[in-house]
Amino acid sequence: MKFLTLSIFSEQPNLLHAIFNRHGGLSKAPFDSLNNSFGVGDDPLTVYANRKIIQDSLHLDILKSVRQIHSDRVLIVRSKPTKDLEEEGYDALITDVPNLGLLIQQADCQAVMLYDPCTKVIANIHAGWKGATVNIIRATIRKMTAAFGTVPADILAGISPSLGPCCAEFIHYQTELPFELHKYQKAANHFDFWAISRDQLIAEGVEHNRIEIAKICTRCNQDYFSYRREKTTGRCGSIIALR
Repeated sequence: MKFLTLSIFSEQPNLLHAIFNRHGGLSKAPFDSLNNSFGVGDDPLTVYANRKIIQDSLHLDILKSVRQIHSDRVLIVRSKPTKDLEEEGYDALITDVPNLGLLIQQADCQAVMLYDPCTKVIANIHAGWKGATVNIIRATIRKMTAAFGTVPADILAGISPSLGPCCAEFIHYQTELPFELHKYQKAANHFDFWAISRDQLIAEGVEHNRIEIAKICTRCNQDYFSYRREKTTGRCGSIIALR
């Protein structure tokens, strides 16, 4: 399996991460082929098989995901599940359990992966435009701090391929986006959500030089699923895990 990695995490011996594109799975069109989502109309058995391909390629015991709802709710995973079962109603996961892969599913939304090398805690965040409006990044970092003693300045952060400012068009942005996000408009009705996530991380105390943005637009790049481009389509998987 081929996958993308980020240099911000590459020299961390206790960390594993992988950002998969749409290739290498078993799903048929329009979910072809490495679809990770049960919620888009694909055959559930095929989705399980796709996830098993990813799990085995990374030598992980299990993957943990949630039914993402574009909220600011964060799930702390305290123990390793025995089955690949999704919990309803969350958009971020945190754990200190080793060999457990936290999976975010995406087709234009960001996976914002966090690692605290001091407390050995990881998080994976589903951050779409609605997640930006409720600041799911803030909610996740504050829960890491409260539950595990994370100091935000210690966090390393990586932002996956996602909808870029070239394609993030919001014709009705004045009603969809809060006023404080309007300054991120880069062209007529186009917004830079990579910069929004970066600045939300910095606002919580993450150092600028400890943030990496993949800067790959999923709508432009045909190797990734894109809801904006295709509407009915699959979801890529971004995984972070402790070794």
